[in-house]
Amino acid sequence: MPVKRPNGVIQQSFFIHHIMQVSLQINARWIITVDADDSVLHHHALIIDGDKIIDILPQGEATKYSPLNLVEISNHAVVPGFINAHTHAAMSLLKGLADDLPLDEWLNEHIWPAETELADEHFVKDGTELAIAEMIRSGTTCFNDMYFFIDQTALVVSRAGIRANIGIPIIDFPTRWAKDLDEYISKGLAVRDQFNNNKLITFSFSPHAPYTVSDESFKTLQPIMDELGLSMHIHVHETQSEVDDAIEKQGIKPLARLNNLELLSPDLITVHMTALDDDDIKQLATHSVHVVHCPESNLKLASGFCPVLSLFEAGINVALGTDGSASNNDIDMLGEMRTAALLAKGISGKANSLSAHDVLRMATINGAKTLGLNDQIGSIEIGKQADVFAINLKQIETQPVYDVISTLVYSASRSQISDVWVAGKRLLDNHELTTLDESVLLEKAKQWHGKITPFHHPVNKTGVK
Repeated sequence: MPVKRPNGVIQQSFFIHHIMQVSLQINARWIITVDADDSVLHHHALIIDGDKIIDILPQGEATKYSPLNLVEISNHAVVPGFINAHTHAAMSLLKGLADDLPLDEWLNEHIWPAETELADEHFVKDGTELAIAEMIRSGTTCFNDMYFFIDQTALVVSRAGIRANIGIPIIDFPTRWAKDLDEYISKGLAVRDQFNNNKLITFSFSPHAPYTVSDESFKTLQPIMDELGLSMHIHVHETQSEVDDAIEKQGIKPLARLNNLELLSPDLITVHMTALDDDDIKQLATHSVHVVHCPESNLKLASGFCPVLSLFEAGINVALGTDGSASNNDIDMLGEMRTAALLAKGISGKANSLSAHDVLRMATINGAKTLGLNDQIGSIEIGKQADVFAINLKQIETQPVYDVISTLVYSASRSQISDVWVAGKRLLDNHELTTLDESVLLEKAKQWHGKITPFHHPVNKTGVK
C-alpha cells in the first residue's frame, strides 16, 4: 500500500517474499514420520533438496518453496523407507527351490549343493538385481546383506541407487569367492576400499554362524573391526538344535562363546535368535547387542520363535528382516511386519502385544539403529536423507482409514506402493522402476530357472520324500 513519508513523498511499500527453489515437494494425505512421538501429519508437504529432507510443513504454508518437481498424492501416505536388516539378496534366484524341509536338510542337501555348483559372480549379479527390484517395488530403501561375490553386489547396488550395508563373508571353508580366511578378508576389504566414496554403501563383517567359524577366525576379525569401525552381522541361536549341538561339542552356548571372545557389543548384529533364555537376554541387554527378527523364514523352516516381547522389555533394539527369498519366499517388509505382529500376539496370548506402531519402528528406525545409520535414515525428519515411499490407501482393501499405521500394517499390500525415493532420487515412479529394466530381469530369471531346475527336489503333500 502507498505510504506517505514525513517529507510528503509518497513511496510504494511492499513485502519481498523470498522463494527458495528445491528439488522436490511431495504433497501427501498423510506423512508417517516414525519420529520419537510417532507423529502422523495430515495434508503436509515434504520438502526435499538434493538428498535431504529440509522441511515438513502444512501444504498451505509451502508457497515459500519453488520445487523443480511437485508430486501431488492426495490419497497416499508417505512412509520412511523400510530397512530390511537381514537378507541374502542373490538367493532370490533360489526361491521355491527346496520348500517344506527342515533347516539342516534344506541347507546341507539342497541349498549349499546348488550354490557350490552355480553361485558365481553372474549368479550374484543377476540374483541381486532381481532382489533389489522386488525390494524397491515393496518400499525397501536399505538392506543389510550377507553373501559372496560382494563386488557384484556393490556394483548392482550402486547402479540401482538403493542403499545397502554389505557383509564381507567369513566362513571356515573354501567357496567360489575365496579359499581361506586371509582371502575372505583381503578380497572383502578391497571391495570396501573400491566403494569407499559411495554414500549409499557401507560394509560390515558377516561371519556365517558360530558353527561355521572358528575362535581363531573371530580373533583375527576383532582388531580389524576395531581399527576400521566395522560391525559384525551373524546368524546366532537360529535353532534349539544349534544351541544343543554347541553345548555337546564345546560345552558352551554359541552366545556365551561370543561373549568369551569379547564380541558382544553394540557393533554386533545377531540374526534369528529363536533359542534364548533369560540369561541370554540379560547378556544381550548388558552389551547393547542388536537382534534381527525374521519371523516368516523362522516359521517356514520351523526354526522356532524369537522372544521379541522379552527382548523389548529388556530394552534391546530389535529390527526386522526377511532373510533370503529361498527361505521366505519373498522379501516383502509389509508382509513381514504383519507376520511379526500377529505371531507375537498368538504366542503371548495378548492382543496388545507388539502393536502396529511397534513393528513399523522395527522395520524402519530400529533397522537404522542396527546399522548405525539412525542419524541419517529410518524416520522422516528435517536433516535426514530422503529415503521414503508413497502408498495409495484409497483402495477397497484399505478403506476406511481410522489409524493410518494400523491400516498400513494390517490391511495394505506392496502392490499399493506407487513411488520410492532413495537419497531424493526416484527409483519407482508410479509403479515403474527407473533404474532397472523389468523385462531384462524377467528374461534373466527365466534363464537361471533352466540352470537351477536340476537341483529342485520337491516333496510330496505329506512332507515325506
